[in-house]
Amino acid sequence: MKITSRDNSLLRRARAVRDGKINASIFVEGLRLCEEALRSGLKIEAIISSERIAKKERAATLIRQLEEVAAKSALVSERLLASVSYTKTPQGIIVVASRPATTESEFARRQASAPLLVILHGINNPVNLGAILRTAEAAGVTGAVTTVGTTDSFSPKALRGAMGAAFRLPIWTDVDYSHAIDWCRKRSIQTVCADVKATRIYTEIDWRQPTALILGAESKGLPAEEISAAQEAIRIPMKRSTESLNVAVAAGILVYEARRQRSE
Repeated sequence: MKITSRDNSLLRRARAVRDGKINASIFVEGLRLCEEALRSGLKIEAIISSERIAKKERAATLIRQLEEVAAKSALVSERLLASVSYTKTPQGIIVVASRPATTESEFARRQASAPLLVILHGINNPVNLGAILRTAEAAGVTGAVTTVGTTDSFSPKALRGAMGAAFRLPIWTDVDYSHAIDWCRKRSIQTVCADVKATRIYTEIDWRQPTALILGAESKGLPAEEISAAQEAIRIPMKRSTESLNVAVAAGILVYEARRQRSE
Protein backbone atom coordinates (compact mmCIF):
# COMPACT_ATOMS: atom_id res chain seq x y z
CA MET A 1 0.00 0.00 0.00
CA LYS A 2 1.32 3.43 -0.90
CA ILE A 3 1.26 5.91 1.99
CA THR A 4 0.72 9.51 0.91
CA SER A 5 2.10 12.65 2.54
CA ARG A 6 -1.47 13.31 3.71
CA ASP A 7 -1.50 9.94 5.50
CA ASN A 8 1.87 10.65 7.11
CA SER A 9 0.60 13.99 8.37
CA LEU A 10 -2.43 12.28 9.87
CA LEU A 11 -0.26 9.65 11.57
CA ARG A 12 1.99 12.35 13.05
CA ARG A 13 -1.02 14.20 14.42
CA ALA A 14 -2.46 11.02 15.90
CA ARG A 15 0.82 10.33 17.70
CA ALA A 16 0.86 13.87 19.08
CA VAL A 17 -2.71 13.46 20.37
CA ARG A 18 -1.80 10.06 21.85
CA ASP A 19 1.11 11.64 23.72
CA GLY A 20 -1.00 14.48 25.12
CA LYS A 21 0.62 17.18 23.01
CA ILE A 22 -2.66 18.39 21.46
CA ASN A 23 -5.10 19.11 24.26
CA ALA A 24 -8.09 19.86 22.04
CA SER A 25 -8.29 16.28 20.78
CA ILE A 26 -8.47 12.79 22.29
CA PHE A 27 -7.04 9.45 21.17
CA VAL A 28 -9.54 6.57 21.01
CA GLU A 29 -8.36 3.05 20.21
CA GLY A 30 -10.12 -0.27 19.77
CA LEU A 31 -13.30 -1.41 18.05
CA ARG A 32 -15.60 -1.22 21.08
CA LEU A 33 -14.36 2.18 22.23
CA CYS A 34 -14.53 3.65 18.73
CA GLU A 35 -18.12 2.39 18.51
CA GLU A 36 -18.85 4.17 21.79
CA ALA A 37 -17.28 7.38 20.48
CA LEU A 38 -19.52 7.30 17.42
CA ARG A 39 -22.63 6.36 19.42
CA SER A 40 -21.96 9.13 21.94
CA GLY A 41 -21.95 11.79 19.23
CA LEU A 42 -18.33 12.91 19.55
CA LYS A 43 -16.98 15.06 16.76
CA ILE A 44 -14.80 12.62 14.83
CA GLU A 45 -11.75 14.33 13.34
CA ALA A 46 -9.99 11.34 11.82
CA ILE A 47 -10.01 7.55 11.59
CA ILE A 48 -7.01 5.28 11.04
CA SER A 49 -7.62 1.59 10.41
CA SER A 50 -5.51 -1.37 9.41
CA GLU A 51 -5.92 -3.39 6.24
CA ARG A 52 -6.54 -6.54 8.27
CA ILE A 53 -9.37 -5.25 10.49
CA ALA A 54 -11.06 -3.60 7.50
CA LYS A 55 -11.76 -7.11 6.15
CA LYS A 56 -13.91 -8.02 9.17
CA GLU A 57 -17.63 -7.36 8.85
CA ARG A 58 -18.26 -5.54 12.15
CA ALA A 59 -15.16 -3.37 11.75
CA ALA A 60 -15.89 -2.63 8.08
CA THR A 61 -19.37 -1.40 9.00
CA LEU A 62 -17.96 0.87 11.72
CA ILE A 63 -15.23 2.19 9.42
CA ARG A 64 -17.83 3.18 6.82
CA GLN A 65 -19.93 4.93 9.46
CA LEU A 66 -16.92 6.79 10.83
CA GLU A 67 -15.70 7.82 7.38
CA GLU A 68 -19.08 9.43 6.75
CA VAL A 69 -18.51 11.88 9.62
CA ALA A 70 -14.71 12.11 9.83
CA ALA A 71 -12.79 14.88 8.17
CA LYS A 72 -9.86 12.56 7.41
CA SER A 73 -9.22 8.84 7.13
CA ALA A 74 -6.37 6.48 6.33
CA LEU A 75 -6.11 2.74 5.68
CA VAL A 76 -2.62 1.60 6.67
CA SER A 77 -0.53 -1.52 7.17
CA GLU A 78 -0.36 -3.32 10.51
CA ARG A 79 3.20 -2.05 10.93
CA LEU A 80 2.21 1.58 10.51
CA LEU A 81 -0.81 1.22 12.76
CA ALA A 82 1.46 -0.30 15.42
CA SER A 83 3.62 2.83 15.25
CA VAL A 84 0.61 4.90 16.29
CA SER A 85 -1.07 2.47 18.69
CA TYR A 86 -1.04 3.10 22.44
CA THR A 87 -1.19 -0.60 23.28
CA LYS A 88 1.40 -3.36 22.94
CA THR A 89 -1.09 -5.32 20.86
CA PRO A 90 -2.57 -2.92 18.28
CA GLN A 91 -6.34 -3.15 18.03
CA GLY A 92 -6.67 -2.25 14.37
CA ILE A 93 -8.63 0.97 14.59
CA ILE A 94 -7.91 4.42 15.98
CA VAL A 95 -10.09 7.52 16.12
CA VAL A 96 -9.00 11.07 16.81
CA ALA A 97 -11.93 13.06 18.17
CA SER A 98 -12.54 16.52 19.59
CA ARG A 99 -12.29 16.62 23.37
CA PRO A 100 -15.74 16.97 25.00
CA ALA A 101 -16.43 20.32 26.67
CA THR A 102 -15.22 20.31 30.28
CA THR A 103 -15.94 23.88 31.33
CA GLU A 104 -17.82 24.97 34.44
CA SER A 105 -20.64 26.52 32.42
CA GLU A 106 -21.23 23.39 30.33
CA PHE A 107 -21.05 21.20 33.43
CA ALA A 108 -23.59 23.35 35.27
CA ARG A 109 -25.92 23.45 32.27
CA ARG A 110 -26.16 19.66 32.19
CA GLN A 111 -26.91 19.15 35.88
CA ALA A 112 -30.18 17.73 37.17
CA SER A 113 -32.38 19.34 39.83
CA ALA A 114 -31.04 16.89 42.44
CA PRO A 115 -27.47 16.24 41.29
CA LEU A 116 -25.32 13.37 42.43
CA LEU A 117 -21.70 14.27 41.75
CA VAL A 118 -18.31 12.70 42.30
CA ILE A 119 -15.36 14.98 43.02
CA LEU A 120 -12.10 13.19 42.20
CA HIS A 121 -9.29 14.90 44.05
CA GLY A 122 -5.66 14.04 43.34
CA ILE A 123 -6.40 10.62 41.86
CA ASN A 124 -3.37 9.82 39.73
CA ASN A 125 -4.10 6.30 38.46
CA PRO A 126 -5.91 6.62 35.11
CA VAL A 127 -7.23 3.05 35.28
CA ASN A 128 -8.91 3.76 38.62
CA LEU A 129 -10.27 7.07 37.39
CA GLY A 130 -11.72 5.44 34.29
CA ALA A 131 -13.31 2.69 36.37
CA ILE A 132 -14.89 5.29 38.66
CA LEU A 133 -16.39 7.14 35.69
CA ARG A 134 -17.77 3.90 34.26
CA THR A 135 -19.37 2.90 37.56
CA ALA A 136 -20.61 6.44 38.17
CA GLU A 137 -22.48 6.55 34.89
CA ALA A 138 -24.00 3.13 35.55
CA ALA A 139 -25.20 4.23 39.00
CA GLY A 140 -26.84 7.41 37.73
CA VAL A 141 -24.25 9.96 38.83
CA THR A 142 -24.98 13.24 37.06
CA GLY A 143 -21.44 14.57 36.76
CA ALA A 144 -17.79 14.25 37.75
CA VAL A 145 -15.38 16.97 38.85
CA THR A 146 -11.63 16.41 38.65
CA THR A 147 -9.36 18.74 40.59
CA VAL A 148 -6.03 20.25 39.64
CA GLY A 149 -3.40 17.51 39.63
CA THR A 150 -5.85 14.67 39.00
CA THR A 151 -5.01 12.48 36.03
CA ASP A 152 -6.60 13.34 32.68
CA SER A 153 -10.07 11.79 32.27
CA PHE A 154 -9.44 11.56 28.52
CA SER A 155 -6.03 9.93 28.46
CA PRO A 156 -5.95 6.63 26.53
CA LYS A 157 -5.71 4.55 29.72
CA ALA A 158 -8.54 6.40 31.45
CA LEU A 159 -10.74 6.12 28.36
CA ARG A 160 -10.21 2.36 28.24
CA GLY A 161 -11.19 2.09 31.89
CA ALA A 162 -14.27 4.28 31.43
CA MET A 163 -15.35 2.37 28.29
CA GLY A 164 -17.41 5.22 26.86
CA ALA A 165 -18.63 6.82 30.10
CA ALA A 166 -16.21 9.73 29.72
CA PHE A 167 -17.82 10.57 26.37
CA ARG A 168 -21.28 10.97 27.94
CA LEU A 169 -20.92 11.91 31.61
CA PRO A 170 -20.61 15.68 32.24
CA ILE A 171 -17.03 16.27 33.43
CA TRP A 172 -15.56 19.51 34.78
CA THR A 173 -11.76 19.36 34.86
CA ASP A 174 -8.79 21.11 36.51
CA VAL A 175 -10.87 22.61 39.32
CA ASP A 176 -9.33 23.99 42.50
CA TYR A 177 -10.52 21.90 45.46
CA SER A 178 -11.75 24.88 47.47
CA HIS A 179 -13.60 26.21 44.44
CA ALA A 180 -15.36 22.85 43.97
CA ILE A 181 -16.46 22.88 47.63
CA ASP A 182 -17.66 26.49 47.37
CA TRP A 183 -19.49 25.75 44.08
CA CYS A 184 -21.43 22.98 45.81
CA ARG A 185 -22.16 25.09 48.90
CA LYS A 186 -23.66 27.90 46.81
CA ARG A 187 -26.00 25.39 45.15
CA SER A 188 -27.01 23.63 48.40
CA ILE A 189 -25.23 20.43 47.36
CA GLN A 190 -24.01 18.56 50.44
CA THR A 191 -20.34 17.56 50.27
CA VAL A 192 -19.44 14.11 51.59
CA CYS A 193 -15.86 12.88 52.00
CA ALA A 194 -14.85 9.24 52.02
CA ASP A 195 -12.52 8.83 55.01
CA VAL A 196 -11.39 5.56 56.63
CA LYS A 197 -11.33 7.29 60.04
CA ALA A 198 -14.83 8.78 59.87
CA THR A 199 -17.29 7.99 62.66
CA ARG A 200 -20.37 7.75 60.43
CA ILE A 201 -21.02 4.79 58.14
CA TYR A 202 -21.96 5.48 54.53
CA THR A 203 -25.50 4.13 54.97
CA GLU A 204 -26.25 6.64 57.74
CA ILE A 205 -26.49 9.76 55.59
CA ASP A 206 -29.26 10.91 53.27
CA TRP A 207 -28.04 10.45 49.70
CA ARG A 208 -31.41 11.48 48.27
CA GLN A 209 -30.63 15.18 48.58
CA PRO A 210 -28.24 16.91 46.16
CA THR A 211 -24.84 15.41 47.01
CA ALA A 212 -21.21 15.51 45.95
CA LEU A 213 -19.07 12.53 46.96
CA ILE A 214 -15.41 13.44 47.39
CA LEU A 215 -12.74 10.79 46.81
CA GLY A 216 -9.04 11.36 47.47
CA ALA A 217 -5.83 9.88 46.13
CA GLU A 218 -5.38 6.11 46.27
CA SER A 219 -2.30 6.18 48.46
CA LYS A 220 -3.12 8.71 51.15
CA GLY A 221 -6.74 9.83 50.83
CA LEU A 222 -7.71 13.34 51.89
CA PRO A 223 -5.76 15.43 54.43
CA ALA A 224 -7.55 16.60 57.59
CA GLU A 225 -8.03 20.20 56.42
CA GLU A 226 -9.74 19.09 53.21
CA ILE A 227 -11.99 16.67 55.07
CA SER A 228 -13.01 19.46 57.44
CA ALA A 229 -13.96 21.64 54.47
CA ALA A 230 -16.72 19.16 53.58
CA GLN A 231 -20.01 18.86 55.44
CA GLU A 232 -19.85 15.11 56.08
CA ALA A 233 -17.26 12.35 56.36
CA ILE A 234 -18.26 8.73 55.97
CA ARG A 235 -16.53 5.35 55.95
CA ILE A 236 -17.12 1.84 54.65
CA PRO A 237 -16.90 -0.74 57.47
CA MET A 238 -13.97 -3.16 57.03
CA LYS A 239 -12.27 -5.93 58.96
CA ARG A 240 -9.42 -4.64 61.10
CA SER A 241 -6.88 -6.50 58.97
CA THR A 242 -7.87 -4.48 55.89
CA GLU A 243 -6.27 -1.05 55.74
CA SER A 244 -8.27 0.38 52.85
CA LEU A 245 -10.20 -0.40 49.68
CA ASN A 246 -9.24 0.37 46.13
CA VAL A 247 -10.67 3.81 45.38
CA ALA A 248 -12.70 2.59 42.41
CA VAL A 249 -14.22 -0.21 44.50
CA ALA A 250 -15.04 2.25 47.29
CA ALA A 251 -16.63 4.62 44.78
CA GLY A 252 -18.82 1.81 43.47
CA ILE A 253 -20.09 0.91 46.94
CA LEU A 254 -20.90 4.51 47.77
CA VAL A 255 -22.61 5.59 44.55
CA TYR A 256 -24.74 2.45 44.54
CA GLU A 257 -25.89 3.20 48.07
CA ALA A 258 -26.93 6.59 46.72
CA ARG A 259 -28.74 4.87 43.87
CA ARG A 260 -30.47 2.49 46.29
CA GLN A 261 -31.74 5.33 48.47
CA ARG A 262 -32.83 7.41 45.49
CA SER A 263 -34.72 4.46 44.01
CA GLU A 264 -36.84 3.86 47.13
